[in-house]
Amino acid sequence: MARSKTMNDLQSARSGGKRWALSLLMAVVAVLGFALPFAAANGAESGESSGSGSGSVYVIPVKNTVESGLASFLDRALTEAEEAEASLVVLKIDTPGGELLSAEEIGIRIRDAKIPTLAYVEGNAASAGAYIALSADRIVMAPGSAIGAAMLVNASGQAVESPKEVSFWSSKMRSAAETNGRNGEIAIGMVNPDLTVEMEEIGRTKEKGEIISLSAEEALKVGFADAVAGSVDEAISWSGLNNWSTVEINPTAAERLASWLTGISTLLLIIGIAGIVIEMIVPGFGVPGIAGIVAFGLFFFGQYIAGFAGMESIVFFILGIVLLVLEMFVPSFGLLGLLGAAGVIAGIVIGAYDTGDALTSLGIAAGVALVVIAIFVYIFRKRGIWNRFILKESLTTEQGFVPNGNRTAWIGKEGVTLSPLRPAGAAEVDGQRIDVVSLGQFIEAGRRIRVTAADGTRIVVTEIE
Repeated sequence: MARSKTMNDLQSARSGGKRWALSLLMAVVAVLGFALPFAAANGAESGESSGSGSGSVYVIPVKNTVESGLASFLDRALTEAEEAEASLVVLKIDTPGGELLSAEEIGIRIRDAKIPTLAYVEGNAASAGAYIALSADRIVMAPGSAIGAAMLVNASGQAVESPKEVSFWSSKMRSAAETNGRNGEIAIGMVNPDLTVEMEEIGRTKEKGEIISLSAEEALKVGFADAVAGSVDEAISWSGLNNWSTVEINPTAAERLASWLTGISTLLLIIGIAGIVIEMIVPGFGVPGIAGIVAFGLFFFGQYIAGFAGMESIVFFILGIVLLVLEMFVPSFGLLGLLGAAGVIAGIVIGAYDTGDALTSLGIAAGVALVVIAIFVYIFRKRGIWNRFILKESLTTEQGFVPNGNRTAWIGKEGVTLSPLRPAGAAEVDGQRIDVVSLGQFIEAGRRIRVTAADGTRIVVTEIE
């Protein structure tokens, strides 16, 4: 009985254990069923975060002067980064500024980028460089760097005081700043010296006549920098990436040359116009013509590599030059010359970065070239093309040419009329037949005469009574 009771107790215990185990298993399954979807969701979110922590980073330099060549290079570099699906683009900025049109184009391209952008100011982001930095999603500055000083200046470095231009550029700076949550008033203070701006974060007030320029520490305090980092790698690490590969994008040799050529485009136009015109009107040198052709070739090469000039602009230009040359030899009442000038202007304007800027540069170049041409023509005036239409030889007595004999030698000599003088006729004087004229009297043939005057081509005679 004791054994039977024990067996029953054992069986009862086993049955209870099975029920407890089954209940525990069901509880575990229930917990897992609830936890797995949550874990999966968290895993997906974690995977996205992990994905943002690795990938490729494209580092693009923004250095020297901001101009059309730089805009073309940045567009090419950003396109490469987008096609490679990079995790981040770092714009390494150190520039004193430059052309506003180019800066605006660069800013638009950065804001339209399909991947995150970070501006790393390692030196100065001044003027147009400040606008480019503000166009990026985030800004990280190196110790000792600065951002701001975006006041408008002309080609000679003098401040532009046009309210319209200052207002336009101020609005662009403000828009770029406020797009990424930065203080628009400070951005305007970088442009407009007439504005008063309170910057309580750094205990500083911008007074009238001043332009805002911020150090890295000041920019961080007022929100114009998101962090201060000593290197590009530190900036990338701050952005949240922890496992990345860096891809350095630098301008090609052709892009560097194109950037330099577009910067001296006005000088190239001066040399081109002056050289071609001088060769046409003072031929025989060769050097001005060669210099003009090379200058125009470099102009179009720079614009073509920068992505502004196409074959149509080159065709227009060459056709214009051909028509101008034809005008020198084919009478067209100026029609060929007008068409040629139109072709040259159209080729240069179409092939330039900006139409208005191209017309301005062309006007300046034409004015300077005209002065150079005038000086050159004056110095070499004896070799000009106009000398082809002028008889340069002089038949002088010093050169042995005697158009008419020395008639004064006939004065006082006597002779006989060979024909009646009415009042002109012929006479024999000193054994020679000559044409003579009386002073209006009729003298019959065979009469004795004496030469009394030799006036120009006339030999005047009188009858001897």
